[in-house]
Amino acid sequence: MEERTYTPEDQGKPGSFRQSLLEWVEVIVGSVVFVTILLTFVARIITVDGSSMSPTYENGDRVLATSLAGPAGQGDVVILVNVLEEPIIKRVVATAGQTVDFDEDMGELVVDGQPLTGEAFHIANGITYVPDRPGEVLEFPQTVPEGCVFVLGDNRQNSKDSRFAEVGMVDCRNILGKVVFNLYPFSKLGFVG
Repeated sequence: MEERTYTPEDQGKPGSFRQSLLEWVEVIVGSVVFVTILLTFVARIITVDGSSMSPTYENGDRVLATSLAGPAGQGDVVILVNVLEEPIIKRVVATAGQTVDFDEDMGELVVDGQPLTGEAFHIANGITYVPDRPGEVLEFPQTVPEGCVFVLGDNRQNSKDSRFAEVGMVDCRNILGKVVFNLYPFSKLGFVG
């Protein structure tokens, strides 16, 4: 098939409109396929549901998460699947081999014997306790197993997280991705970190 190059003189000739339309359709379809692949396999737009990450993320906020940002480390905000019924957003506070405990007097998380205050994550100090729900929460101290992370919500009084037996230590294979970009509200627009 012979390829033909169109010149400005070809405008107005029969078939040139059709050719231009086909080129535009090709570009649009290619773009939709690219974005679909990107948002399916590389990055996901997630809408925050609930208040467990307040004040960092509020209900309705939108973030971009990707699995290509490397392994989750202490302080990273991650999207978790297959932990509870719906995907959840939490902060990694301890990784494999670290020992997690809570100082009830200070109201702080303790990792490897060192208090990890709320201000390390831009939240209030003295708000981190183990809820008084016998049978529903883990007993501490706990050591994070290999291939797992320990997560907490930033709204420590209203978060179902690794303190609860229902969530517990989260297998790293259940991390959909790390939050790398804030999309909405626009006042938070930008890269995380």
